[in-house]
Amino acid sequence: MTTKHYPVANSTLPFWRTDPHPLDNHRSSETLPEQADVVIIGAGYAGSSVAHHILQQIEPGSKAPSITILEARQACSGATARNGGHMKPDIYNFIGTLAAEYGVEAAAEVAAFEAKHVRIVKDFVEKEKIECDYTVTKAVDVQLGEAHFNKLKDGYHRLVAGGSQPTTKAEIIESKDAEAFSGVKGAVGCFSYETGHIWAYKFVLHLLEKVVSQGVNLQTHTPVTKISESTHPDSPRRWKVETSRGAVAAKVVVYATNAYTSALVPQYQGKIVPVRGTCSRIAVPPGSSAPRLTNTYTLRLNSWDYDYLIPRGDGSIVVGGARSTFIQDEKNWYNVSDDSRVLESAARYFDGYMQRNFVGWENSHAYTDRVWTGIMGYSADGLPHVGQVPGSEGQYILAGFTGHGMPQIFLVAEGIAKMIVNGDSFEATLLPRLFKTTPARLETQKSNILGNTAQAGASKL
Repeated sequence: MTTKHYPVANSTLPFWRTDPHPLDNHRSSETLPEQADVVIIGAGYAGSSVAHHILQQIEPGSKAPSITILEARQACSGATARNGGHMKPDIYNFIGTLAAEYGVEAAAEVAAFEAKHVRIVKDFVEKEKIECDYTVTKAVDVQLGEAHFNKLKDGYHRLVAGGSQPTTKAEIIESKDAEAFSGVKGAVGCFSYETGHIWAYKFVLHLLEKVVSQGVNLQTHTPVTKISESTHPDSPRRWKVETSRGAVAAKVVVYATNAYTSALVPQYQGKIVPVRGTCSRIAVPPGSSAPRLTNTYTLRLNSWDYDYLIPRGDGSIVVGGARSTFIQDEKNWYNVSDDSRVLESAARYFDGYMQRNFVGWENSHAYTDRVWTGIMGYSADGLPHVGQVPGSEGQYILAGFTGHGMPQIFLVAEGIAKMIVNGDSFEATLLPRLFKTTPARLETQKSNILGNTAQAGASKL
């Protein structure tokens, strides 16, 4: 029997949502609009970015389309507000896997597209004066297993030899210098390159505040239950978007639904699967003598067992991962949409984390302040689904970001906006070709999510 996944009530409270914005539970009108030109389902990073870019595409003096954003829970209460805070592109790791399957040119498109986000988001944050702690720094990907380090180095050199320009921006730190460079105990090698980190909830709520002020109708606590064709086939508003509070007739529907997509668009069943992740905030007492971290980190044992962390301006550390504690128990993380509880084994994992792994932190008294869970939308091939939903004119999707949406979504949303406003083809947007949602991708029975434990554990949050 097919399971339909919807956001649950009483979700765990992540650190990022401890200071809610005034729009957190906002409804622009007491009742739902009866109709809209564009209905966007989801008020996270993807949905808010699409609304922003649609309005940016409108020529001065031209009338903007009416836009309604429907959100099942609070604004930005899903994966965006539950991640590790990275704005981290991949320029050598999964990119190497893509190169082996699709060729270096297609893989390099993805790498360049992701790398571009670091500076574009920085410029946007500065222009808009968004207080979201956005920081550009260096990623330090620490390898703790020699065999996997050598495998990644081989892939790196193949990418560079094949002409992947973004990959050349990564520096390799060899074994003899790895521990001193990273400050991580047992490091056998590192990769380092430019990255960013961000308080994503604050970024998204800025976007929502801006678009609402421009006339977008935001409706929180309004879960969408069904999309159907209008009973009036000649009506310009072809789609009926049904919710727990009534229906909205729409010309265009945008699925910014990530893990929950298949509940509304059945052809994505098994192609975008909800997967549970775990994240934490580690606090450091005042006066601690622990070295101040300035870089972001990944600590990797192999292809599936790794953690990720960012330093916070307040001295705390946000750490995610803990997959080794639950990866063998498939029912607890795969095809799961319940973010109302934290797995006990994962919660305990973060106790003493900094003391175990970082040089100079042994007497820091760092402690686990908070642990939470989030639901990611994993795609079967590891690539997001972007563009017009096959066979459904007027329906668009940007979902299935496999825990790696931060360095993809903002510019993907711009491409979706160009399709909606200007009628651009996917190809005309210059989005990476591998992102396009196609009948072939939906028809294939192949999935990399559950091939084996190692493949199944590979999150890119």
